[in-house]
Amino acid sequence: MKQDKRAKQVDLKVKQTFPLTIKRIGINGEGVGFFKRKIVFVPGALPGEEVVVEATKVHPKFAEARIKNVRKKSEHRTTPPCPVYHKCGGCQLQHMHYEQQLIGKKDILIQAFERYTKLPVESLDIRDTIGMEDPWFYRNKSQFQVGKRDGMIIAGLYSSNSHRLIDIPDCIVQQPVLNDVLNVVKEILRDLNISIYDEKKNQGSVKTIVTRVGVATGEIQVVLVTATEELPKKELIVSEIQKRLPKVTSIIHNVNKKKTPLVFGDRSFPLAGPQTIRERLKDQSYALSARAFFQLNPEQTVKLYDEVKEAAQLTGKEKVVDAYCGSGTIGRWVGEGAAEIRGMDVIPESIEDARENAKELNMKTVYEVGTAEEWLPKWLKEGWKPDVVIVDPPRTGCDQKLLQTIRKVKPERFIYVSCNPSTLAKDIDQLSSLYDVEYTQPVDMFPQTAHVESVTKLVRKV
Repeated sequence: MKQDKRAKQVDLKVKQTFPLTIKRIGINGEGVGFFKRKIVFVPGALPGEEVVVEATKVHPKFAEARIKNVRKKSEHRTTPPCPVYHKCGGCQLQHMHYEQQLIGKKDILIQAFERYTKLPVESLDIRDTIGMEDPWFYRNKSQFQVGKRDGMIIAGLYSSNSHRLIDIPDCIVQQPVLNDVLNVVKEILRDLNISIYDEKKNQGSVKTIVTRVGVATGEIQVVLVTATEELPKKELIVSEIQKRLPKVTSIIHNVNKKKTPLVFGDRSFPLAGPQTIRERLKDQSYALSARAFFQLNPEQTVKLYDEVKEAAQLTGKEKVVDAYCGSGTIGRWVGEGAAEIRGMDVIPESIEDARENAKELNMKTVYEVGTAEEWLPKWLKEGWKPDVVIVDPPRTGCDQKLLQTIRKVKPERFIYVSCNPSTLAKDIDQLSSLYDVEYTQPVDMFPQTAHVESVTKLVRKV
């Protein structure tokens, strides 16, 4: 029997065509089906569909395929409104009705817990996804790579699994004003004949145009990221931006000479206006510098942070740690219910913003540059122990040293804000001997994409 199973699992070749029934949505938004016990991922396919596919890649444990024909179409399939949807890698679910996207995102979390934890998933409280009334034009920040095609300056994102730059003059998940600003900045670079970075040749200057808007304040920041130490004709660029885009309040130059997927380099230089713009969420105002992390969907951020506040259950007596704090937004949001807030982040500008943002809190706050695994043990030695730890790590999840530190510090409640279900589940599995998972609440921060944010409440076992 074991030999038969192995034979069936390898009975698939690249370019082989075969029928497939799609069972569920995968973590990257692709349809998931099974062919002779081998899992097959099919971009663009939806649960319940019967499709004919062609294998594009075959791996030992799974295969990838593309749709050749849809024999039975899902009732939840819709026509994507974006003209470059099938070329651009930014969105993955525009072909699915929004209500079904929310159901699919809950299932993505369930799959992660099934795969990466030993917890009985059927007994976990994974709640329905909190969605948006209008799931379009929500992003408050764009980071578009710049290139040239047929002598014209283009800006956009790389196509999925390639380095082919897709020009996106009008992105329908971004705030409309950001599209306007981006297109005018491209015109200015063209009119002034500014050198554009060529990745293949490793030559040229401007690599990326970053724009961010404070949706509630209307303040706009433009950051030009260059591969060169100097921004060519920077005085003329600034003059033209101020003339053609009077709504832009902050202009920054960032230097990133490295060949890296990271957008920003370590050094930023203000060219005009303040180094920060301000954003408001409800009655709270935040200062945001160019490199500081801030959630990309302000409307859903309020819902997300309200869920964090609910999970933290602060009574005014607790000492709270806000790890991976960015500009201190979460600490500020829950702060009125705490006795003291302490946070840390590795980006110095973020800590400067966090300290500035914390001034309006009527309590003791401490924000330090560094990691949680560095600062928590120091504070513990000084006799300061947190009652509640809130983490909002990058997609890679919590650092192993931080998880080890949490097991030593043993806060009463551990609130995990996650943007990656897989790393969330892996980290929770390591903490499950010490903590009970009370619930997980998914929040749709990125409609039309496969990404799902969530808040998980863990309570220390008695």
